[in-house]
Amino acid sequence: MSSIRRALPRALPLAATAAALALTVTACAGGTDSGASSAGGDGGRVRVALAFPPAQAMSPFGDDAVTLSRLAVAEGLTTLGKNGEALPALATEWRPDGDRAWTFTLRKAVFQDGKQLDAQAVVRALDAAEKASPKPRVLSDTDIGATAQSPQTVRITTKKPDPLLPQRLANPSLSIFSEGAYKAGGKVDLVGHATGPYTLSKLNGAVSATLTRNDSYWGSKAKAPGIDVKFVADGKARANALRAGQTDIAESVPVSQVSLLAEGQAREVPTARTNSLYLNTEKGTFTDAGLRASVRAATDSKALVEGVYEGRADTAQGLFGPGVAWAAKQRVPVEGRAAAAPKEKAAAAGEIVLGTYTNRPELPEVATAVQQQLEKAGFKVRQVVRDYARMEADALDGKFDAFILPRNTLLDTGDPSSYLSSDFTCAGSFNLSQLCDKDVDAAVAKTVGAMDTPERQQAEMAAEAKVLGTDAVIPLVHERFVQGVREGVEGVSLDPMERTLITADTRIG
Repeated sequence: MSSIRRALPRALPLAATAAALALTVTACAGGTDSGASSAGGDGGRVRVALAFPPAQAMSPFGDDAVTLSRLAVAEGLTTLGKNGEALPALATEWRPDGDRAWTFTLRKAVFQDGKQLDAQAVVRALDAAEKASPKPRVLSDTDIGATAQSPQTVRITTKKPDPLLPQRLANPSLSIFSEGAYKAGGKVDLVGHATGPYTLSKLNGAVSATLTRNDSYWGSKAKAPGIDVKFVADGKARANALRAGQTDIAESVPVSQVSLLAEGQAREVPTARTNSLYLNTEKGTFTDAGLRASVRAATDSKALVEGVYEGRADTAQGLFGPGVAWAAKQRVPVEGRAAAAPKEKAAAAGEIVLGTYTNRPELPEVATAVQQQLEKAGFKVRQVVRDYARMEADALDGKFDAFILPRNTLLDTGDPSSYLSSDFTCAGSFNLSQLCDKDVDAAVAKTVGAMDTPERQQAEMAAEAKVLGTDAVIPLVHERFVQGVREGVEGVSLDPMERTLITADTRIG
């Protein structure tokens, strides 16, 4: 492959490109309950019910960045193709400059506040991400620096060779915003300061958001005049809103609700998301490797797939499931695991606190099933289940003995290396297990330094084996995603990497 990637034709914008590379769906079969009309929202506006309210007031440096990407508001220098390859976005081409630098050429684009995209804007945005606290997960295993070489050319350097830099820059946390977005104290105000086909014109806390079409977008203009977003943490409520014709798109429909939808409304998406049980290795019961092994022995993936997911998931094979197509053929045997402790030791360990959240509707059911499995093994378990926005900080601070969380293993760079670094290394910024193991760190470091794809994939599977050998994380199931789409709604992106949902082509048909 050439080291220089050139732009796709201007007629195919970033959001439409992502939709074409993912799976674009037209919901044209079946009807809706309650006699809902096909006219949609006011004036052709599209109504969306999202599962996750903003956890950090739409800060681009955390998980809220993915929401901005899914709503076609924010863009980075690159985007990802269906196989995880880097494709042009705000950068039209790039080339390596030595082994620790890349040069990117910017397209002519205008921010939603009328300011021109230029190299200084890119430098400012990447510098803000590098200095953010906590640091975006995608930067857990690297440091980046950016300098403007000309108004439309940016040189980006890394402290060590980083063959994944073009993919890394597609991460939503590295989206580019105008100068007006950056406020004192590291705060970022994104209202009207991005480049995507839709402008975030109003954010009503964790309740709703209003998007308007960006008529200055560099690509094809959005086909809907705007998007009305409601944040609805309850999965059943999202499904009910779809059935009643109160929303056009319902994100993450619970599997228990799928059979109640009209024919054609449920769209199943294969994902790279693995739902895992993270055990706190730093303090409490699970500092004991034998007790962690007891948890591994007690969990029953098949029972979760059949009993909770109603067959709409795959049994756990490791950290990487069917959504990472190459993983199964290259999997490395796990060696050196501790033996499970006797049941009496589990019973004597005291109460363990098991946390999860409500935004993904299956998780409370998974938590209950896992609790029952652990109690059969002798553990005493207390559940804590709340909205994710109220859980994340405590989970990252290690305030739970165990935590159930689905993670898209390709979300950060389209390659598992970044996920391994952020979730399982001593310096990882999303290390729910509080794991710090020199052998794991060494194995993950080899994935970061691998220059070619086959070498990197081999290193990633070796690192997977090292992580699993600690029993700091117990994979439960590999998830599939069900999106609800109302009849007559077109151009919804069903993206296995979960970065896109709304596109420039999304509209009421």
